Amino acid sequence: MQLIKAIVRPNKMDEVKEALEKVGVTGMTVTDVRGHGQQKGHTAIYRGKEYAVSLLPKMQIETVVPDSALETTVLAIVGAARTGEIGDGRVYVTPVVQSYKIRTGERES
Repeated sequence: MQLIKAIVRPNKMDEVKEALEKVGVTGMTVTDVRGHGQQKGHTAIYRGKEYAVSLLPKMQIETVVPDSALETTVLAIVGAARTGEIGDGRVYVTPVVQSYKIRTGERES
């Protein structure tokens, strides 16, 4: 099993969700997050005053998939989230050694 953590633009969240559903991903956790990568934020004007916005709003999607579905899932996320501009996001993949269902205590590995 693999844990996929994707950081994407908020306006791309619905497209990514639909792409994941099309490839058979049944469960995910979505979190509102803030951060920056290469773009280091931007400047904005509020009430006539300019200020720096260094932490930009993003969405973090986490899902666990079998090893056999890893490549398809990553390609679906990247394809749906890509705009071609700086700030499109990032996808991280981490191995999952085991998991447990809280309700039943059943162990999956």
